[in-house]
This record gives sequence, structure tokens and C-alpha cells, in this order.
Amino acid sequence: MVVSRDWQEVSVLECILGGLHIDCDVESQPERAQAKLERSKIDALIVDCDLSGSDRLLRNLQRNSHFPWNTPLVVMSGPRPRQEVDATGALFSFEKPISVEQAVRTLSAARNLILEGRLRYHRQTIDVPVALLCGQKQRLRADLLNLSQGGIGVHLERDLDVRQPLQVSFKLPGTRYTVKARGEIAWTDRQGNAGIRFFDVPARLQKNLQLWLAQQYFAQ
Repeated sequence: MVVSRDWQEVSVLECILGGLHIDCDVESQPERAQAKLERSKIDALIVDCDLSGSDRLLRNLQRNSHFPWNTPLVVMSGPRPRQEVDATGALFSFEKPISVEQAVRTLSAARNLILEGRLRYHRQTIDVPVALLCGQKQRLRADLLNLSQGGIGVHLERDLDVRQPLQVSFKLPGTRYTVKARGEIAWTDRQGNAGIRFFDVPARLQKNLQLWLAQQYFAQ
């Protein structure tokens, strides 16, 4: 979302963002932008600090626990002291009039953060068997429902009541890799569904998992 009424600069931003394959929603009133942010999710926010009411918007964002801390925030303005820019809490900034070269660098960096955030929380639907080893003796078979960098969702024929760490093992579709990781139960329901959070994942396995998930994400 771009919050600005400077249409000349907005047109430059729209052109750059379009080249980066990022959709752009422009809002000229900070109050309306605040309302939108409270009821919808965005990947990044660009705020024109020269716009009346933008300072209040930025202060509200810093106090608002519902605004994700890892959402890239970019501010633009005419020449200002560095202290004022830093006080906005923005990760990136650039001065007006916009230098296309600087804006491309800044927005490309923001785009990388957007993609990292999407991939971190992306859950890939998947349907393969998964083996769960609980302790030394109890072995359970489950159906794998979805997979993310941080864990898996599974379905069992019976409730899963396991409090100690368990071992997870399943084949990663389309690869030679078998994912073997330690995990813990994050949640369960009465329909046999459960979420398992990974921990202590080997670095090489984590890299292969991230790469596979990225391939699935961009193939969609």
C-alpha cells in the first residue's frame, strides 16, 4: 500500500512496483489507510511523510500490535534530518523527488523481505504418509496434510496425546530426500488433526526444505 497524494511520485512508484511484479494499492488519506490496515493484510507499506496526517499514522503503527513487525515499512519525504526519518521506525527511506535508481534498489530490497516473509509462513498442501516415532517404542502412521518451514499438519485415525518430543519422517515428493526431524506437538483437535512444530532441524535439511517450498510456491 502506498499512502500519498503526490501523484507524480505515486506514478513513479507504480511503474517501479509493476516492474517488480508487486501490486499497488494507493490511498491518499492516512485515516482511511489506517482503517484498511486494521482489517486487511498487506505485504509492505510506503508512507509519504509530507502528507498531512502521516506522522499520526506512523505513530499509530508503532503502537499497534496488530501491525506485523516484519512488514517492510518505507517512508519518503522531502529533505529531513536523519533523526526524524529514523523516528518513523521505517526499514527503508528515500527522498523526493524520487530517484528511480535509488527507489529500484530500495523497493527491490523490500521485495526480498516480502518474499522471505511469504515463504516463511507458506503452507504447502501435501498428501503423503508420515511416520511418527514417540519415545523408544510407539510408532504411529499419519497422513501429512501440509508442510511449512516450521512444521507440518497431520491427520491420524485417533487422537494424538503425546507430550514428549517425537521423530518425524516422510518422503519429500519429487525428490530423493527423506525429511527426518525432531518435533513437538503444537496443537491437536478431536478429529485426529494435529500440528507438529519442528526443532533441531539439520542445516542441510532445512536448506533443502526451504528450496522445495520455494519451488512449490513460485510454481503456483
